[in-house]
Amino acid sequence: MGTVTREHIGLLNDKITVKIEKSDYLPSFEKALKEYGKKANIPGFRKGMVPTSLIKKMYGSSVFTDEVLKSVEKKLTDYMSTEQLDIFAQPLPLPENDARQINMGQPDDYSFAFEVGLKPAFQLPDLASLTPTRYQILVTDEMLNNEIDRLQVKNGTMTEPESVSSDENVLNLTFQETDSEGNAVEGSQPKENSLLVKYFSESFRPQLLGKKKTDEIVVQPAKVFDDKERAWVLQDLGLDKESNTDADKYFKLTITKVGLVEKAALDETFFKKIFPSKEINTAEDFRDAVKEDMASQWKVQTSSQLHHTLYHELLDKTQVEFPESFLKRWLLNGGDKPKTAEEVEHEFPAFVNALKWSLITEKINADNVFEVGVEDVRGAARQQLFSYLGGLPQGGDQPWVEDYVNKMMQDRRFVDETYQRLKTDKMLVWLESQVKPVDQEISAEDFNKLQQEHQHLHAEEHVHEEHGEGHEHGEHEHQHHD
Repeated sequence: MGTVTREHIGLLNDKITVKIEKSDYLPSFEKALKEYGKKANIPGFRKGMVPTSLIKKMYGSSVFTDEVLKSVEKKLTDYMSTEQLDIFAQPLPLPENDARQINMGQPDDYSFAFEVGLKPAFQLPDLASLTPTRYQILVTDEMLNNEIDRLQVKNGTMTEPESVSSDENVLNLTFQETDSEGNAVEGSQPKENSLLVKYFSESFRPQLLGKKKTDEIVVQPAKVFDDKERAWVLQDLGLDKESNTDADKYFKLTITKVGLVEKAALDETFFKKIFPSKEINTAEDFRDAVKEDMASQWKVQTSSQLHHTLYHELLDKTQVEFPESFLKRWLLNGGDKPKTAEEVEHEFPAFVNALKWSLITEKINADNVFEVGVEDVRGAARQQLFSYLGGLPQGGDQPWVEDYVNKMMQDRRFVDETYQRLKTDKMLVWLESQVKPVDQEISAEDFNKLQQEHQHLHAEEHVHEEHGEGHEHGEHEHQHHD
């Protein structure tokens, strides 16, 4: 009967030695040879009638090694289960192990050693003592008016006036790279785009007034667009949006269509289109509904920001020790693809943060039940579809919606990832209820700046991390008009 011993070799780091005797593996070896004999298909012998001596000669050595290692693995697994060892990753075989010692011709007692990294015991910080800022964004009249105007334009009717008359005109354009005289650059290909006149710089717009279909004008992006719009246009043209050289190139713009959107009227037909599930009869009620909808959308963003703050607070204020030497050796050799020592050092801070968050969520989930059911996952699949469509489909429940949901529910990866995300979301909502957030009003502009600064900070941290220094995890949008 074999034995298993364990010794402490470092912080949360143990060595487990498994010793097996011949009686641990020889019976299973003989049984495995017989099974091979029953299944072997060897010319000159009927199936199942191959002599054991021939099977042993042909397959014995590899089968013998397999059975020895299986016995070692079973004893190691049984030991860890009995001792209830809570470990990181998988046990690492130590370099002293040598499978070449296994010899079918001379069965013997064998010893194999493994290294394990033990998960630490730790305590969460006092959640009630955490006072993260919870931002509240007030929807101003200006924001509300802009949103209603956007909805009217989006749902308006496109007309084709003879010439450009205002900032709201839509121009379908062909961009052709040229020299300063408007001669096409050899090898350049024209590209189409649609832009509102107001996307051009204010100083340039007067030159577009009165322009008609087929009119041409030679421009340089650096001189006719402000920074944000210039970045959009250069990117659409397949150029470097950060390059001054690209921004100084010349392009001949040919107008292929002049358009103007006639805004949708503020009437019951429009109200019903925007809010199909609500009974809205007046412009005032419509404004209230839009304002409520905007407030809900901002609340989602501020709640997400609060949850992100809680994530960092828990990481920063939860003290956890790790078996760093073991984890680095595991990263070096234990993954699907071996890494270099430099790669391990660069990745380690992010790896430890991920482990730390995993331990924190394990502890929270062990003390609380955050139930996520099949209908929750199905609901997430519907929401995913609606986000692709830009909103809820008209006409209530439709068969094709459920067909999509049923298809997604067959995707094991989608189901698993969605389940984990929903469970994490519920955990974060619970965390929000345990801390004492401090409410603070903030303008939408300042909130967006705050998020951009936050993203910039993490971008810098990511750069530092890639150089072995640290870790971590505004959206700009421009709308083309056809």
